[in-house]
Amino acid sequence: MTHPHPSSWFEPLYAQAQGDAGQVPWATLKPNPRLREWLDQNRLVRGEGKALVVGCGLGDDAQLLAERGYEVTGFDISESAIQWCQERFSDSNITFTVADLFELPSPWIYSFDLVFESITVQALPLEVRQDAIAQISQLVKPEGTLLVATYLRPTPEPPQGPPWPLTLEELAYFETLGMDVVQQHPHRKRDSAFQQRIFTEYRAGQNSEKK
Repeated sequence: MTHPHPSSWFEPLYAQAQGDAGQVPWATLKPNPRLREWLDQNRLVRGEGKALVVGCGLGDDAQLLAERGYEVTGFDISESAIQWCQERFSDSNITFTVADLFELPSPWIYSFDLVFESITVQALPLEVRQDAIAQISQLVKPEGTLLVATYLRPTPEPPQGPPWPLTLEELAYFETLGMDVVQQHPHRKRDSAFQQRIFTEYRAGQNSEKK
């Protein structure tokens, strides 16, 4: 029996939205506020390094990184999402491209100074989660930075979904792959008493390519 690709449900959702961001549950049409805070706190030099946005959606996080001077690539498995990004940010020099997290282009491996992942892993079934985390980890250059924003669930029992929020134990798999935690901040959504998010900054070890 052939199982569907774990990301196969993204393209129909974006295609059926027909340009209406209100039909995309996670679309806010603005950058992730935790990413903006991190950039403000670090005051990085403009034009410094290559950045990649995993599952870039409608492209707002990629645009923010480009505004801060990064050479930015944003990818999504949904062709409709990428076309939408290209239309929204037609004047930008961002490279928006269709790609599969589970079949990454070989030139991307250990190639980015900054990788941003926001709620992509949690949109994938639990049985492919470690594989997804491993794929994301190998995008980061040795001593590069990985930023991960996701929801948390309090127990290891499989949640109803999608999405399927992570546990702290699942998130810790990044560390087994050579990612060192620099800082980690849990916080609650302002409009929800029960949804907890967490934002983690990782630094890839010097020998991360050997993991």
